[in-house]
Amino acid sequence: MKIGTPKEVLDGENRVAMTPDSALQLQKLGHECAIEAGAGEKAGFADADYKAAGVEVINTAAALWKSCDVVAKVRVPTEAELKRLRKGQTLISFFNPGGNEEQMQAAAKKGATVVAMEMVPRISRAQKMDALSSMANIAGYRAVIEAGNNYGRFFTGQITAAGKVPPAKVLVVGAGVAGLAAIGTSTSLGAVTYAFDVRPEVAEQVESMGAEFVYLDFEEEQADGSSSGGYASVSSPEFREAQLAKFRELAPEMDIVITTALIPNREAPELWTEDMVKAMKPGSVIVDLAAEKGGNCKLTVMDEKIVTDNGVTIIGYTDFPSRMASQSSTLYATNIRHMLTDLTPEKDGVIVHDMEDDVIRGATVTHAGDVTFPPPPPKIQAIAAQPKKDAPKELTPEEKRAKEVAAFKAQTKQQVTLLAVSGGLLLLVGTVAPASFMQHFIVFVLSVFVGFQVIWNVSHSLHTPLMAVTNAISSIIILGALMQIGSGSFLVILLAALSVFMAGINIFGGFLVTRRMLAMFQKS
Repeated sequence: MKIGTPKEVLDGENRVAMTPDSALQLQKLGHECAIEAGAGEKAGFADADYKAAGVEVINTAAALWKSCDVVAKVRVPTEAELKRLRKGQTLISFFNPGGNEEQMQAAAKKGATVVAMEMVPRISRAQKMDALSSMANIAGYRAVIEAGNNYGRFFTGQITAAGKVPPAKVLVVGAGVAGLAAIGTSTSLGAVTYAFDVRPEVAEQVESMGAEFVYLDFEEEQADGSSSGGYASVSSPEFREAQLAKFRELAPEMDIVITTALIPNREAPELWTEDMVKAMKPGSVIVDLAAEKGGNCKLTVMDEKIVTDNGVTIIGYTDFPSRMASQSSTLYATNIRHMLTDLTPEKDGVIVHDMEDDVIRGATVTHAGDVTFPPPPPKIQAIAAQPKKDAPKELTPEEKRAKEVAAFKAQTKQQVTLLAVSGGLLLLVGTVAPASFMQHFIVFVLSVFVGFQVIWNVSHSLHTPLMAVTNAISSIIILGALMQIGSGSFLVILLAALSVFMAGINIFGGFLVTRRMLAMFQKS
């Protein structure tokens, strides 16, 4: 089939849904590729690059829509673009199905298939097609860059001859894909980063990236991400009040606030109120990534940057991915290519729209004349639900004592049995072995017993460094081999040389392994 990408018509949109590299991959699936002239220029892809990749360059959008079986684009189609859809044609783009009922019905009446890229379910197999996450990742990164561009100080702390500079304090509200990208960028720039999210399972992710998770002193148990497809869920009024109280407490201390909280197909929740903005220091910056859905900040103005009376800059841009058009286009085109790979299972250029497939069904909003939105929940959860752990039973003092006594008796019985068996074997050997042999044999048995007890009681995580040092120290036996290496017997010399060689491996190897193990826990 022929896959075409038109030039984006919305002002300020610089992305393109097909790159020369993605076109090469699509051609390997048996498809032909076409692009409207100039579609990739703003993203840094010239028409000559597409021609070199075997892509047909078509002069007008009308001709492209007419000649292509599949149209891949970035933004929600305009009314004029939707009128160009025809029966049997497939449109792959962002579509906003939750707020675009009229256009969905129009596409269904035309008999066209519409695949909404923001509806790709968040399951492991679909990560390669998750365009929403790809764009959110870029938006989170760019939000920190925009904040730094408008913040009049360093991110990282410095001690210079001119004085001490404290590090910036950054608060990221919402630790989804965009939030985690913002956290990673902020910490890498040296800022002291704080993060908040209503999902308890992300605290570990936040802390692993070097940020501090903001906990609430609130007893209500929050739902994990498995119940909401990996997204945050709506909180109770009581939880919201506790959340706002915590933000009011943090507002005067924060230099930069980045809000990313969004729930699919809903208006953005208001999390940063007017009084919080007024409590912030002059020169502080707020970047609201939810501006397109109303904003998390009360004072956010969509697609504008404003400065409040107390000197706080509020950025409400909605085109962060478009501000990095080359990178965004590369990632988005790859998402489209993976979607078409799933739609072309035989790699023969024939699209098979399998509505039994979780990913394809979840992303399809119109097909065969019907509106198929909203989709059923995927058979596989986005995040495995965390099993509830039963609280350990509290033992009474009598039960604790009885348990300790039983454990002591079992351990004593085991040790007595071991000693009795060992003593019996020693007596048995002593009846036939000479006295000189028994002296050395008893020392050997006792050393084995002590060594076994020492190593057996060591935690498994310490086995490698402990054994390495033990090998090195125990290789003092090399002295015995060195004393015998001057013997008059060739056999003794050979055995002594082999002993020196093997003991040397233990000594040098043991200390080398220990050094490498210890280096893992040191900061360079």
